[in-house]
Amino acid sequence: MIRFKSIISRIICLHVLAVVITSICMPLALYWLLSTATKSLHDRSMRDQAGLIARHLVLRADGSLALDLPPGFQELYSEAYGRYAYAILDDSGHVLFSSFKQPLAVFPADARSNDVAFLQTRRGDKEISGASVPKDIDARTLWVQVAEDLAHRDVLIDDVVTDFFKRVGWITLPILLLLLAIDILIFRRALRPLLQASEQAQNITPTRIDIRLPVDEIPTEIRPLVLAVNQALDRLEQGFRAQREFSADAAHELLTPLAILRTRIDTLTDQQIAKSLRQDIENMSRVVSQLLDIAELDTFAVDPSEKADLHSICTEVAEFVAPLALAQDKNIALSAEGSPIWVKGNSEMLSRAVRNLAENAINHTPRGTTVEFAVTQDGTVSVLDQGPGIRESELPHLFRRFWRRDRRRAGSAGLGLAIVRRIAEVHGASIRVENRPAGGAQFSLRFAQGD
Repeated sequence: MIRFKSIISRIICLHVLAVVITSICMPLALYWLLSTATKSLHDRSMRDQAGLIARHLVLRADGSLALDLPPGFQELYSEAYGRYAYAILDDSGHVLFSSFKQPLAVFPADARSNDVAFLQTRRGDKEISGASVPKDIDARTLWVQVAEDLAHRDVLIDDVVTDFFKRVGWITLPILLLLLAIDILIFRRALRPLLQASEQAQNITPTRIDIRLPVDEIPTEIRPLVLAVNQALDRLEQGFRAQREFSADAAHELLTPLAILRTRIDTLTDQQIAKSLRQDIENMSRVVSQLLDIAELDTFAVDPSEKADLHSICTEVAEFVAPLALAQDKNIALSAEGSPIWVKGNSEMLSRAVRNLAENAINHTPRGTTVEFAVTQDGTVSVLDQGPGIRESELPHLFRRFWRRDRRRAGSAGLGLAIVRRIAEVHGASIRVENRPAGGAQFSLRFAQGD
């Protein structure tokens, strides 16, 4: 198949094809209309002539019939003229009058029905066409047959032209609609590469900036724009990569100074100051750890064959965060069946996600309340708290990086829920956030179950 690089060339080529198809269909349609109009006029003329001949039938006093045609009619239907012929038959098929020298029927095979019949036959080397019209005279039914030699039908052209243009109007609209439909198909086919590029562009997200728009099928007029978009995406990807590398490098560089600070704080004699500084160091270490998690998750891929026990993960996380909760006068509860719940995913990453949800719940629930883990057999883990819940206006921002409800609150960089969302994305899991009827929030992660 020929491929055109220019959208204009495609449109012109396809339009030429459409014109060729239309130029074939149009004459066929016009020829059919012309033939139909000509036949209609011919049949009407034959029926009218039969009626004229029937008017000259005369009933004599003795009950017999006579045909009193004017001299002009006699000449028109004479064998010498050879264009028209007539015959009048009774109900037994006997020929009463005929334009032939011998009393012959024009249409010997005429069934002589009670309705007007349009017939066609051959007489010698001539093809004749006409009508058989019933006529009632003195309680008798006669049939008037009138025919014309088709070789002379070209004299009807003037009448045909007049009648033809009355009939051709109805076909104009369908032809225009056909051309419109063809034009739509033409433009859709010509613009298909752009539509495919648009569909590809919809897949570009902050987590999938490696996607590029296809160039090979793009028309030459649009290709510079697509190339410019791809180049912009290249620069954007480089910027994201530099940002990730900076975050990872900065986090790594901060680990050693933090470790040194922690050691030096342990040597302080004022334990109250040391305790306060340790808390600050712990908060800084947590932020650094989350930055490293974010940098790692940006390039992380899950092994399709990897499985993890969700029940075991939640048990370990509950044990891990229990001291943190108890230190703040809060309780931890785990609701799960004793059997393993296997899901597809990396156990370390799933543990990080559940742990971040748990720490977020502990930080936002009042003293004396309980943070609950609920694990179900369908691969869903939910973390429930008894805090203030989630406002409707906060939902669009909840999983954004560095977003915090209260920026005056120390010890949080707004990365915990962003890490949860990223882990859910790489595992193909779904996240649901809802407020509990009795107060508090419920975060649920549902993973694909393992075999």
